Amino acid sequence: MATIKEIAAMAGVSRGTVDRVLNHRGSVNPETEQKILEIVQALDYRPNRAGIVLAARKKNLRLGVVLLGVGTAFYDEILEGVYSKSAELSDYNCSVLIRQTDYDLQQQLDAIDELVREGINGLALSPYNDPAVRDKIDSLYEAGIPVVTLNTDIENSRRIAYVGSHFYRSGETAGGLMRLMTHGQIRVGVISGSRNILCHTERIAGFKSVISSCDGIRIADIVNHNDDEDESYRLTTGLLAAHPEINAFYFTAGGVYGGCRAITDAGRDHDTTVITHDMVSTTREYIKKGLIAATICQQPFLQGSKPLEILFAYLTAGEQPAAEYDYVNIDVRIRENL
Repeated sequence: MATIKEIAAMAGVSRGTVDRVLNHRGSVNPETEQKILEIVQALDYRPNRAGIVLAARKKNLRLGVVLLGVGTAFYDEILEGVYSKSAELSDYNCSVLIRQTDYDLQQQLDAIDELVREGINGLALSPYNDPAVRDKIDSLYEAGIPVVTLNTDIENSRRIAYVGSHFYRSGETAGGLMRLMTHGQIRVGVISGSRNILCHTERIAGFKSVISSCDGIRIADIVNHNDDEDESYRLTTGLLAAHPEINAFYFTAGGVYGGCRAITDAGRDHDTTVITHDMVSTTREYIKKGLIAATICQQPFLQGSKPLEILFAYLTAGEQPAAEYDYVNIDVRIRENL
């Protein structure tokens, strides 16, 4: 097994320089850093695990978590993964600080700033899709605070990895399910969460890409409810009144319970096909009742735990994420395989 001394000799630098690169401490010439990382990868260098444990306990690491969607059942499942990994990391003297916000840009920026003031060393973030958040991620990276995004991503930022579903592919899957589970002239009402959440807009794009080649399927309208069940009920009711031809719905985010209540109250639960995402308890019940034809799941527990695992390995052992995009499985559930 290679040692730091051997890596330093091969790179023509001091052991201290190698240590700074591996532990992300201090500035190193980019070309020198790249040369060291290439040698590390070629030699498949792995730090001594016993040393990592001791170093982690001395560092007293703090990891921050900022999640969108206060009080939503789906994010409650992500939180279970966060809490589980947090309990595990506590054995290494690593604490996890958690904040949840609405779909609000300033709330998210304030939550991040608050965690930075509390001394976090790394951040797991479900980002609001706005240039101000991208700039914040970049500034954190420059300050030596790595960011891993989860559940939804933000383009062209310096986050070190993303953990979550492949949004576009999930939307394509929803489009394929709509094609397979309907016939005749289908008019779809799309109920989404927010235009400022990349996973919601990408799912719609994937959905559109599939149904565009289906002669009988068209989108009647698209509305956004910010994962609010009451707002979803109101908007779904409004869509059915404004577009009585609607005979299918695609829910790209939360708000499924409110929307399904509206469909049922309008007496349309026996002639409407519904495709959703995720498996919370109320979604399960509507699948059993036959209103929801299928839901596309995305391993929320793993989305909560894996980002903290990546950050801990990065900060203690200098381990780069195995992949920039750590996609979870796309898992389709219908009544017969609940």
